[in-house]
Amino acid sequence: MFFSALLVLQAATAVQTGRFASRRVVESSGVAVSRAHPGILWTHNDSGDGPYLYATDVRGSDLGFLLVPGAGAIDWEDIALGPCPTRAGTCVYLGDTGDNLEARPYVTVYAVTEPDPPTGPGDTLRTTAAPAVLRLKYPDGSHDVEAIYVSPRDSALYLVSKGRSGSIAVYRVARTAWSSRSDSIVQADRLQVLDIRPDPGAGRWVTGAAIRTDGRLVAIRTYAEIFFFHPGVGGRLTPARDRACEIVGSGERGAGEAIDFLDDSSVVLTSEALPRYPGTIHRVVCR
Repeated sequence: MFFSALLVLQAATAVQTGRFASRRVVESSGVAVSRAHPGILWTHNDSGDGPYLYATDVRGSDLGFLLVPGAGAIDWEDIALGPCPTRAGTCVYLGDTGDNLEARPYVTVYAVTEPDPPTGPGDTLRTTAAPAVLRLKYPDGSHDVEAIYVSPRDSALYLVSKGRSGSIAVYRVARTAWSSRSDSIVQADRLQVLDIRPDPGAGRWVTGAAIRTDGRLVAIRTYAEIFFFHPGVGGRLTPARDRACEIVGSGERGAGEAIDFLDDSSVVLTSEALPRYPGTIHRVVCR
């Protein structure tokens, strides 16, 4: 078995709710469900775009975009909402953590106070506030990381490796690390290796992660599966019994990238565009 005996894969049908209407959103690599602005989803492109934050909804409506001033965009891979690291309020965290060759000496995460959404697709001159910047490296070398989340319990940043190196590991960066100078590089703590064996042939590489708003459940997705975990002491994850599912009927065909909780019982998934088809948005309930 490729995962712990505590995890039993259940089939979960993905119900498509929309496609991205914006022609700019071609590689939705992360998604975050706004709580301050009901109905709004935040997303961003993978590599090849500038530092832009896009507003949409579950139908994929083009609700405009904002520039994140001063941010770089080498390979943005995931987005998360959580307590701001250096001030009060809720921040949007943007993970420039992609590293296909696993050769980057450090990666960067940006945190910006969650903005008001643009007024619509024609509202193209808006910017967010200047972001807080965290440069980090891992204690065991470079890794391709496409999944981040921020715990509402301890405000720590968690990163989950994709699995290119043969294992899927969880790393943690304490909130206090953000108080370092923006040009310094902090070292993440290696928290644990998850009992999920990477298998690129089966699409079993981690492409996104999310934490429920109560901080009691973490979802980690691959191209074809979703695994659920309970965070414990220090943020360590233990499998949630009977809470793992195979994504059925999404049609993502290896393009599925992002995940977030829509509510306590369902998640939203987004995918990159395929030839002649815009990226999709799906709702999934894993029971």
